[in-house]
Amino acid sequence: MVNGVPLYFDVEGAELVPDGGSLRKKPTLLLLHGGPGFDHASFKPAFSGLSADAQVIYLDHRGQGRSGGNDPATWTLAHWADDVKGFCDALGIEKPFVLGNSFGGFVAMEYMRRHPGHAAGIILSSTAARMQLDLIVKAFARRGGPAIGQAAADFWSDIKADKVLPYAAQVMPYYTVKAPMDGPGRARSIMRPEVLEHFSGPGGEMWGMDFRDSLGRAASPVLVLCGDQDPITPWECSEEIIGLLPKETSQLHRFPHCGHGTFRDDPDGTFALIRQFMGVGEAVSGAAMPINAPV
Repeated sequence: MVNGVPLYFDVEGAELVPDGGSLRKKPTLLLLHGGPGFDHASFKPAFSGLSADAQVIYLDHRGQGRSGGNDPATWTLAHWADDVKGFCDALGIEKPFVLGNSFGGFVAMEYMRRHPGHAAGIILSSTAARMQLDLIVKAFARRGGPAIGQAAADFWSDIKADKVLPYAAQVMPYYTVKAPMDGPGRARSIMRPEVLEHFSGPGGEMWGMDFRDSLGRAASPVLVLCGDQDPITPWECSEEIIGLLPKETSQLHRFPHCGHGTFRDDPDGTFALIRQFMGVGEAVSGAAMPINAPV
């Protein structure tokens, strides 16, 4: 129970592992899924590979997946972000690394703003400080042609729950480049399209959110990951984020030939960078474009 609702979570990997005559504590990596209206299934089985180096925790946001919380009044970034802090408090998790992918990145940025310094580090994966419809439509047209750009414009300008499945079939294949968008992971997901309509529909909080003023006050190190062919949170969004974060504690890696969620198109490169960021891997070179790389 967290902030009055039951939250579902799953865990891979022990926190304490034998190391000679003692037990060594591994870092905790808390994963915040995208959507809203989906669940943690899209992270499986890809992130299982990190469980040897970190305790990996999958969390379903309130109102989504297997978690409770069916009051739309609580389907807000403030509640979701406070749930991250409350979840860690409930389980005694100290200084987690928190990865937010897509919508999960919105939650992570709100968590950063509301609970500065709580995390050991933040990983912002394929996300944006604000949503810009014109930029999204241009990126979809660039990725899939004018018809896909128009389909994206029609959906994102007037999101309704009954439009989600047709959109997923027509447009979401263009989210990724090398790998199918979640493949069977999407079929395994528990979908709550009404949450997407509430948050992202006309007048929804998604269109009014803006983290540009708070990013400069980030009190935890931040790793920003993006794909150069991501149409829904285009690379320009990550460039904006990195330009506002504290330079001494932040880094951006833009992956070539990758789409939304670089762990889908380039899992090896993505997980190598995450290990390095958590301090459990060797230095990575050449896996992605460095900070402020030219287009």
